[in-house]
Amino acid sequence: MHQLLHWLALPQFGLSTVFVVSFISATLLPLGSEPAVFGLVKLNPDLFWPAIGVATVGNTLGGAVSWWMGLGAHKAVDRARGSPTEVRALSWLRRFGPAACLLSWLPGVGDPLCAVAGWLKLPFWPCVAYMAVGKFFRYLVMTSVLLYFMPGQLGG
Repeated sequence: MHQLLHWLALPQFGLSTVFVVSFISATLLPLGSEPAVFGLVKLNPDLFWPAIGVATVGNTLGGAVSWWMGLGAHKAVDRARGSPTEVRALSWLRRFGPAACLLSWLPGVGDPLCAVAGWLKLPFWPCVAYMAVGKFFRYLVMTSVLLYFMPGQLGG
């Protein structure tokens, strides 16, 4: 684990670190990507927009993987049961359709939401588009707010 953390150290690998951490954090693994984005931007203010963009792409791709995992789980359950499954408790998600993926940025519920969208077989590309919009605004707002409250360079 120490070797992985050393390999992902921000000053050496910057945007690739942000991508990997953002991708992993969009799966069902408990990891937050905002500290990596904020840390990179604090160390390199010129990378504000590239960091936001790379984090958005990484997090959206991770959400897409969660969508596919949900679809795969649905198909596996259907095969095991021999009939289609129905998730009544999540009828609101079906009612809102892909637009519900705008909420994929929410801590705790956003990542499972992507998997449930796949489970419900909501259209892939519209879900990904809504995920990207929600995740972009999360990174933009979170990083901007953190920079506002913690101005200046780290390490002086």
